Amino acid sequence: MSKVAVITGGAHGIGKATAEEFEKLGVKTYIIDKAEGNHYVGDVSDKMTLEKFAAYVIEKEGHIDYLVNNALPIMKGVDECTYEEFEYALRVGVTAPFYLSKLFVPHFAEGGVIINISSSRDRMSQPGTESYTAAKGGISALTHALAVSLGPKVRVNSISPGWIDTDYTEYSGPDAYQQPAGRVGNPKDIANLIMFLCSDKAGFITGENIAVDGGMTKLMIYHDDNGWSLE
Repeated sequence: MSKVAVITGGAHGIGKATAEEFEKLGVKTYIIDKAEGNHYVGDVSDKMTLEKFAAYVIEKEGHIDYLVNNALPIMKGVDECTYEEFEYALRVGVTAPFYLSKLFVPHFAEGGVIINISSSRDRMSQPGTESYTAAKGGISALTHALAVSLGPKVRVNSISPGWIDTDYTEYSGPDAYQQPAGRVGNPKDIANLIMFLCSDKAGFITGENIAVDGGMTKLMIYHDDNGWSLE
């Protein structure tokens, strides 16, 4: 029986890189994204769209092995974000991952895996990011709740990427050395971890949130220390 993966927000960036890695392994991959393209086109904030998409995958395959909740919420701050926009960010970032997981639970093969894409912003912030940060914090918490409810049949983990340049731009100077790894990340860095977490090698890992940020959230910053200056 062929392995089957579902990826939300899979038309570009981390989602696209993940789909490419799954396909290299012979995994049949289904993508939903609101961008036009050769995939299932739909907005994951819409309940009926999620129901139709899940039914479409199950009708085609009969089961699912991997679910990667990657669709990107909007980022707006407290000064400009409306009630409706904040609610939309939570529907994309938290409600959709919950509901897709719920819809697919009866159809997961034994040893199934859910990967939720959070963000290092689930533990740190910049001004004006409330809608995105709230959604990413929510999906991090949802991860361990689902892991407890769905185990041992399905393992559930989340990944918190740091600065990931989806165009694979190579940075130098301060943008690079502000991170202990010495560079900005790219989508393949996240896709590689997703492949590991979906493999049998990660069979004892569930309920975890793993930061993939080049060590950026571990670097303590003081004025005039380690090359930093607050001006």
